[in-house]
Amino acid sequence: MVTNDATILRLKHEVLYAVAKASWEGKLEEKTHDIPYEIIPGPQATYRCCIYKEREIIRQRVRLAEGKCPKGKNSSNVVQVINAACEECPIAAYVVTDNCQKCMGKACQNSCNFGAISMGRDRAYIDPAKCKSCGKCSQACPYNAIAHLERPCKKSCPVDAITYDEYGICEIDEKKCIECGNCVHSCPFGAIDSKTFMIDVINLIQAGKKVVAMVAPATEGQFGPDITMASWRTALKKTGFADMVEVGLGGDMTAAYEADEWMEAYKEGKKLTTSCCPAFVNMIKKHFPMLLDNMSTTVSPMCAVSRLLKAMDPETITVFIGPCIAKKSEALDLNVKDNADYVLNLEEVNAMMKAKGVELEPEPNGYQESSVFGKRFGNGGGVTNAVLECMQEAGESTDGIKVAKCNGAVECKKALLMLRVGKLPEDFVEGMACVGGCVGGPSKRKAENEFKKDRDALIGQADGRKVRENLKNYPMDQFSMHRH
Repeated sequence: MVTNDATILRLKHEVLYAVAKASWEGKLEEKTHDIPYEIIPGPQATYRCCIYKEREIIRQRVRLAEGKCPKGKNSSNVVQVINAACEECPIAAYVVTDNCQKCMGKACQNSCNFGAISMGRDRAYIDPAKCKSCGKCSQACPYNAIAHLERPCKKSCPVDAITYDEYGICEIDEKKCIECGNCVHSCPFGAIDSKTFMIDVINLIQAGKKVVAMVAPATEGQFGPDITMASWRTALKKTGFADMVEVGLGGDMTAAYEADEWMEAYKEGKKLTTSCCPAFVNMIKKHFPMLLDNMSTTVSPMCAVSRLLKAMDPETITVFIGPCIAKKSEALDLNVKDNADYVLNLEEVNAMMKAKGVELEPEPNGYQESSVFGKRFGNGGGVTNAVLECMQEAGESTDGIKVAKCNGAVECKKALLMLRVGKLPEDFVEGMACVGGCVGGPSKRKAENEFKKDRDALIGQADGRKVRENLKNYPMDQFSMHRH
């Protein structure tokens, strides 16, 4: 939820709230047409060229909030492009700035192989219809007067999944996209967003189903030092959820089983990667499939808690809540049995609660399902610390074990490249596609440095239970912790 443009966030929240409210009231179908007019009343445009474009963008946002693709698209990808919003983005990749001296040498013009550069009255001019974005003119200019305008969405994508069509509209290559969500909040026009499961969850709650929320450990601290996991549990029950479980418990479960896997692999001399970050898993599946055998077979904390709840009551419908967008793609992976049924990010669940008149309120920090290590699973390095702790609790020595703690998708990609060619010096890879770990997820409420103090204070109040000892309180023998 952190972005450079508060206007984009405000409009997004207004749409989510309006859709959630209409859904709670059972009037979504009849109000869908009215929402764009309520949010953009006119008659003057505020953000775009005209109110008609503004309303069209809201219409497409409503479709995403309903869990649909923008109109005219048919895609299973969670991350989607709103074409009407993307049309505002500059098409030209290279532009001539005021630094141009219109020099006699005409180095830029002479370097262009496509005849795209001509000399105007005051400066050189690049014809975007002819320009092939090779960059030779920029390199040749002695005054550095030609700037490269790299679109923020493309720049933020760690796997080069973003290209443009003939009209300059952003296109996402689903065969490459790892659904990390980096592009969502990097776009200054709000042209990229994700589908939501809000309506499905609301409908299930209203149908009287047993819907249980699972709140990510990365959430702790993002709403201030007084909003505890107990606060979340109370608020979600008021919203209509049957109960809530903190997914830090899943962190304990994943750490314990992954520790056993790591130890066995270490003794065999085999290098392994973690499997808890869905964007990192997607990166391996789509870009490094030859390394699938090196990926841990232990399920993610989200899946672990979902399997626990479904083992205790098969009728339970599980909903994960956190700052991650890629978790939505994990929930849609039909190859992983008994995973979370739905995923909501923080802004979506906030809209649901607000539309129901529910707010998070301060409560004593008395609800705890996980160890401190499980609670720290959402921090960069937290998975490694938890796994090594579990090894030590099992009586194994961790001396000499080296782990590559990848902080962000760029570092993940580098480590996987090294592993692929057999030159990775570490024994294991902790892959976190978001910088800082899950707490740096694209739908976070605050930047990590802004809530670190509150997070540390809340986690500091937890008791000192051990990971493996904590798991004895749960029926771990009633379900599998392995992906297949």
